[in-house]
Amino acid sequence: MLQASPSFCFSLLATFPLDLTKTRLQMQGEAALARLGDSARESAPYRGMVRTALGIVQEEGFLKLWQGVTPAIYRHVVYSGGRMVTYEHLREVVFGKSEDKHYPLWKSVIGGMMAGVVGQFLANPTDLVKVQMQMEGKRKLEGKPLRFRGVHHAFAKILSEGGIRGLWAGWVPNIQRAALVNMGDLTTYDTVKHYLVLNTPLEDNITTHGLSSLCSGLVASILGTPADVIKSRIMNQPRDKQGRGLLYKSSTDCLIQAVQGEGFMSLYKGFLPSWLRMQSGWITQGHPVRPSTEFSRRLNPEHFPWARRFDL
Repeated sequence: MLQASPSFCFSLLATFPLDLTKTRLQMQGEAALARLGDSARESAPYRGMVRTALGIVQEEGFLKLWQGVTPAIYRHVVYSGGRMVTYEHLREVVFGKSEDKHYPLWKSVIGGMMAGVVGQFLANPTDLVKVQMQMEGKRKLEGKPLRFRGVHHAFAKILSEGGIRGLWAGWVPNIQRAALVNMGDLTTYDTVKHYLVLNTPLEDNITTHGLSSLCSGLVASILGTPADVIKSRIMNQPRDKQGRGLLYKSSTDCLIQAVQGEGFMSLYKGFLPSWLRMQSGWITQGHPVRPSTEFSRRLNPEHFPWARRFDL
């Protein structure tokens, strides 16, 4: 893990502006705000990924592209740690290998989905703070008071207003996204890689892995983006003094309001930066190499299939 830390940190820092842009896009045109008499939906024109990123730089400053990166680092530590420990336990204790010592794809997919759900549930408080801090710059431009002075103040304020339960706001769509993304990534990656090796002149090399990663990231983004949009909106919605949301009663209510007020494609706001972040994360980490130690062998993509991708 120590060997992997520099590449993971570099990937997170390099791709975080895409994550921030994705969150801002997911909030644009939020129909439910009209219930509170918020004029932001009508006054702010819809902007695509590039214009949104440029707008952040011009209106808030270049460094604001990394607003919320600290809780994102916390999230990565908790999420990846929980996911690896859970997957290793499922792999070795619950599922086990088949008689020919091979680990079947269906076990890898189910194990990956379950591990992703556990990791995401544990990391939900950090995800909550990250999303809210990513929207602080937008609130300032709209003349609204800032909610937090910093990361630790954010955790303390959410805890004081909503209790422990408040830190897990949005956990249902969050774990749904984790399950869908892991399922799409694992199944598509292995399916595409095997097809390319068996049916094309390509060998099992970096080109094959790159093409497989491209396809699996696309499928994972298609499956996971709607839940990601719902998750971000629930986490960012205004709350009363008891920490209860003022816009949405549940993830289902958020889904219905989004589709009715903005159309079905509103569920895919932020799709492009989400997909690009998955691909750029794989590129910035580089192609996985054969590990040289027993410890690093346990972090091999064969043991942890998502290790080839920065963040799911």
